[in-house]
Amino acid sequence: MTSWHRKPLCGFDIESTGVDPEEDRIVTASVVRYGGGAPNEGSSWLADPGVEIPEEATGVHGVTTEHARAYGRPAASVVEEVTTALALAVAAGQPVVAMNAQFDLTMLDREARRYGVRPLTERVTPHVLDPRVLDKRVDRYRKGGRTLTDLCRHYVVQLDNAHTSDADATAACAVVWKIANRYRWIERTPLGDLHAAQVEWAREQAEGLRDYFARTEGKEEWALGVRLEWPLIPFWSAA
Repeated sequence: MTSWHRKPLCGFDIESTGVDPEEDRIVTASVVRYGGGAPNEGSSWLADPGVEIPEEATGVHGVTTEHARAYGRPAASVVEEVTTALALAVAAGQPVVAMNAQFDLTMLDREARRYGVRPLTERVTPHVLDPRVLDKRVDRYRKGGRTLTDLCRHYVVQLDNAHTSDADATAACAVVWKIANRYRWIERTPLGDLHAAQVEWAREQAEGLRDYFARTEGKEEWALGVRLEWPLIPFWSAA
């Protein structure tokens, strides 16, 4: 039986107006079909988020408010198309790979509800693979950063144009592939079981971060913002 990591993966990434998935908006998004013995291919979107893009966000992904207004498509249309692309990939049996999935999937969910689009989780039940959660599990005591750039360096994955959604989505898939290829017990775990395990691992990891903030002078309030849910924060929980 062919391992899941030898079959196509669906990479997903969002670049946004900020770091709050409840309130910030999608600026760019990409859905990429990766691996499975075929050339990688995908789609990318530029949205007009309908709000100002802060300079801090532009400094990360390079998209200005003026550029998004001039060349971006209506946010509602982008959200519908991105959600549909992901739903089709999931229906085809592909797991969704997203770095820090809690952020991207929660943001997509809230944007869908904002524009009256049927959310992804009301269409399909995706298996999600998060390279950050997986890496922290298989190599929990490794020192250093755990950003996507850090993981690409550690797992020897090429990442050009970091913080563009298509490059990040592709790199996230490559990192997951490398993790599965290096740690064969990950490769042998069925997708459904691996998804369920990540729910628990992500919770444990978030609890550890919350406890660290709580006992670190000057960071105590940060502990209040650590959410334990994965791969997305349920809408009822946020409300």
